[in-house]
Amino acid sequence: QVQLVESGGGLVQAGGSLRLSCAASGRAFETYDVAWYRQAPGKGREFVARITGNGGSILYDRSVKGRFTVSRDTAKNTVYLQMNVLKPEDTAIWYCNTVPNQPRWGQGTQVTVSS
Repeated sequence: QVQLVESGGGLVQAGGSLRLSCAASGRAFETYDVAWYRQAPGKGREFVARITGNGGSILYDRSVKGRFTVSRDTAKNTVYLQMNVLKPEDTAIWYCNTVPNQPRWGQGTQVTVSS
């Protein structure tokens, strides 16, 4: 297993950008697919984006496609989520996890987009 820590959230105005980081510790992180998820207030956790271990395949939820870009830096054991043209509905706690999901989730990072 790997341990994942999310960071990079903050408060931003609509139309702004943020870059989230998902830093991993543990063995063979490059063999894991990693996904980003978000949980808006009062809602369940939902899938946003996924990247394979070698970065060769990427999948986005349609709500973020064209606005967000997921990438990974194997040397830094980190997966990134570049979020552009942020909308108020992107306000949520953002999490990363391996795919299949590890049972323990991190604390996430709060993203707040003001209108």
